[in-house]
Amino acid sequence: MVEPLAFPDAPRSALERTIDELVDRAQAVLRTQGRLRNLLAANRRIVEHLALEDTLHAVVAAALELVDAEYGALGVIAPDGEELERLIHVGMDEEHVRRIGHLPRGKGVLGAVMQDARPVRLEHLGEDPRSAGFPAGHPPMEGFLGVPLRVRDKVYGNLYLTNPRRGHFTQEDQELVEALGATAGVAIDNARLFEESQLRERWATATADVSSALVADESIEDVLTIIADRVLAFVDAHLVTIVLPDADAEYLQVAIAVGPVADPVRDRRYPAAGSLAGRAIDTGAVVADTTGTAVAGVEWTPPLGPTIAIPLRVAGDALGALVVARGPGGPVFADAELGMAGEFGRQTSVALAVARGRRDRRRLELAEDRSRIARDLHDHVIQRLFGSGLALQATALRVPEDLRDHLEEQVSAIDAAIAEVRTAVFTLGSSDRPAARSTRERLLDVVTELRPALSRPPRITFSGPVDIDVTGALAHDVVAAVRESVANVARHAPGAECRVEVAVSDDAVQVVVEDDGPGPGSSERRSGTANLAARATMRGGRYELGPGADGGTTVVWAAPLGRTERKEPR
Repeated sequence: MVEPLAFPDAPRSALERTIDELVDRAQAVLRTQGRLRNLLAANRRIVEHLALEDTLHAVVAAALELVDAEYGALGVIAPDGEELERLIHVGMDEEHVRRIGHLPRGKGVLGAVMQDARPVRLEHLGEDPRSAGFPAGHPPMEGFLGVPLRVRDKVYGNLYLTNPRRGHFTQEDQELVEALGATAGVAIDNARLFEESQLRERWATATADVSSALVADESIEDVLTIIADRVLAFVDAHLVTIVLPDADAEYLQVAIAVGPVADPVRDRRYPAAGSLAGRAIDTGAVVADTTGTAVAGVEWTPPLGPTIAIPLRVAGDALGALVVARGPGGPVFADAELGMAGEFGRQTSVALAVARGRRDRRRLELAEDRSRIARDLHDHVIQRLFGSGLALQATALRVPEDLRDHLEEQVSAIDAAIAEVRTAVFTLGSSDRPAARSTRERLLDVVTELRPALSRPPRITFSGPVDIDVTGALAHDVVAAVRESVANVARHAPGAECRVEVAVSDDAVQVVVEDDGPGPGSSERRSGTANLAARATMRGGRYELGPGADGGTTVVWAAPLGRTERKEPR
């Protein structure tokens, strides 16, 4: 009987161990090769993007896939280096984001990665003494790996990874993420350069548009509107305003406001002291604010996002400021963008100064023309009318009685025409000043404004030193009296002839508005006339509304001069 073949146990055990070791090494090599291939694939996904935002998202997504983690984020460090400017997160759904509220700003372990600029790898995130805990609604997180991302030897941001599906992060995971971070730094730098070039092109295009408006001989208002519209389009802003200082530079006036939230600030006037635009005008430099809590004197709820104010100055003289505000959570204006904004402000200031010079030249030409016309009216037209009136008066003495009354009516008509021509002469002869308008000019503007509502243009005459004695709050009441009275004629008797007389005597001002319409009604509610009566009463004056001597309606509003104490009627 042949004995079965037997092998010694010890050599067989050593051989098996050797084979197992070879198999383990082969598997490790295959695993390493697989991870290296994943790293190469991740690098390709990162570098194929040009837009900065897409590149940042691609970095986080590639890192998550590379180490098989659940959550990842990339925190961009703010220019001051103290906190995170924004956080790009992947893996967390919108419901979690909504429950958490505001995203982390760079405290706790996140801040440790930012401050030390070295990788941090933890098996249990909550057990680390540097951990600041999680807000309500935050998903649980255990394993943690934080790696700084460098761009040109400067830490641009940090890559944060949590909850590895294998239970913990290994040294190999850290090395792979660090290798990915090196490629990410180059990709981010390229994306930033590409974004900066595009941004520079948009600023240059906006400058070219402003220059084109200048060549096209646009008005200053058109130039300002073009500036605001162009900036709103390419900066992706919520609000763009152009503010101009008052004569005393203590207040700023919003000349132009465009954007989705521009309505509350249009034509607003607010103190320059303490405002972002005021600081830009005073310093002559672009001023940035990341809070956006107050723009043009308005407290926003919710607040606006990052805001900059660009000074508009020429030869040291402050022309105004361009204020640009992004929406809540919008990107902060980078240093390169602030430099471009400053250059745009300098170019725009030149265009604005030229537009102002053109406007002043036109005003001067208009004033010269008006003065010439006023001289012609005074030296020729008035004298001829006066001569004709004298001739008619002399003729009236030699004609029968039945014609004398008719001639006297014509003389009265000539006297009225002379008064109207003198009013026109005064208006034409006055300079077109940018300062506060005179009372006569304001009253003439009221009559011009209401003229389309009447079939025949209303006539207005002045007597006495109206501009000297009727100023301030009294002028405001006189303008209100004329506006309301002429508006009533337009409402109730649009086809009537309307005559307005504003006269100043030694101690009072009187406004008389007459029309030849059907006369005042008695049943309609007149809140406007009640206000005029209240204004006159508070000044110790009088207000009368009734039928005219020859039919129609006569309004008389009178108040003593020099009485400034008053309260606004309600």
